[in-house]
Amino acid sequence: MGIAEEVLDPVDLRLAARLAELRAERGWSLGELAERSGVSRSTLSRAERAETSPTAALLNRLCHVYGRTMSQLLSEVEAEPVTVVRVADQLVWEDRASGFVRRSVSPPAAGLRGELVEGRLTAGADLAYDGPSVPGLEQHIWVLEGVLRVTERGVEHELAAGDCLRMRVWGPVRFACPGPRDARYALVVVEP
Repeated sequence: MGIAEEVLDPVDLRLAARLAELRAERGWSLGELAERSGVSRSTLSRAERAETSPTAALLNRLCHVYGRTMSQLLSEVEAEPVTVVRVADQLVWEDRASGFVRRSVSPPAAGLRGELVEGRLTAGADLAYDGPSVPGLEQHIWVLEGVLRVTERGVEHELAAGDCLRMRVWGPVRFACPGPRDARYALVVVEP
């Protein structure tokens, strides 16, 4: 898929507009946001103009600065939340650079703190986050297929199909799929 096709993706277009709105709501320049997030001005500018699809790591940094979870941010580019979300209507977002696909199975809604996400990592993928978007975020990771390595607080957990890891995230966390098969997992996220 070429860059021109990525730019035209409706989710990426709405996400870019929402990122620009969040910065504008705070009255920050690109330079101020770059300082707060540790992301270069040029990368932020390209993400806000939908010239590139942001990576999961970039979105995580921005979510931290804006004080929201990634699911909250992604839900803000969807229509009004409903009680039943059909599989065809679930928001799917892909970070092609890292081999990560994220499906919002139950997007967050006002007044609710929990959400369910399906994650997929391709064999060999390694996804690192600087820290949680919301400190103390509770996560339950249930591996459905393959093997997933999760490193948090310097401890690596190797999870096989059926295994579940529960943790509160305060610092850097890494998700890796050693292969040979892709990893698919359910992630329950609960705000503190």
